[in-house]
Amino acid sequence: MTAALLLAAAALLLWPGRRAVVRLPGRATGSALPAVGAAAGAPVVLAAVLAAAVGAIVSTPLVAALGATAAGAGVRAWSRRRVTAEVDAALRGLADGLGALAADLRSGRSLIDAAAAAEQACGDPQAGRSLVRAVRTPEVAPAGAPGEIADALARIAAATTLSTRTGCSLAAVAGAVEDDLRARARHRAELRAATAGPRASAVVLAGLPVLGLLMGSGVGADPWRVLTTTAAGQALLVGGVALEAAGLAWSHRLVERALR
Repeated sequence: MTAALLLAAAALLLWPGRRAVVRLPGRATGSALPAVGAAAGAPVVLAAVLAAAVGAIVSTPLVAALGATAAGAGVRAWSRRRVTAEVDAALRGLADGLGALAADLRSGRSLIDAAAAAEQACGDPQAGRSLVRAVRTPEVAPAGAPGEIADALARIAAATTLSTRTGCSLAAVAGAVEDDLRARARHRAELRAATAGPRASAVVLAGLPVLGLLMGSGVGADPWRVLTTTAAGQALLVGGVALEAAGLAWSHRLVERALR
């Protein structure tokens, strides 16, 4: 029974999300930027195994399975937030690089020199390399990059190709893409500030059951023993954890929808 629960928890944690990146065979890879939907499989499994081991030692197999699921889900959520932060940093670096590229091109520097200076101006090394690749080899598609970054790199690559073939100015397009990226970054920052309150409320509400267990233990009711050693308590524990997870997932989805 315990093995089945642990296998089911591992399958749920490692199930690919809606934003999972699919790499088509034979497609050129033109970007080393992080993918938003990529899940860190090894840390998730490690956290789940450690939580299961601790739960099996200090409590029952059911607690071990639930602990593994909760630990893995927490690590997966943290990994997604970290990747999102890396993408935001890459977008800021790409905007800085585009600004430097446009300024150098307007001053009369060659495209190769301007691209090298733009790479140095990018605060993010990966964004700098991706920008240089889009300028020097515009025929290579930016596969694997998140949507906004891939769109910006595709526009720069198309503008570079057009400029090379017709001689039109690349600086204007680079400046327009920079302005667009900065406007989107400001919009995301405003939305995140507006949704900070609901996110904090969801976290506080998620912690109330733990507070209830502590209060029950403080008055001598011993709710933990009831939840882990009796059939009715175990059913309530599983149902409560499932409702807790559903509430957190629903809140997260509502906030993510508002941020789009």
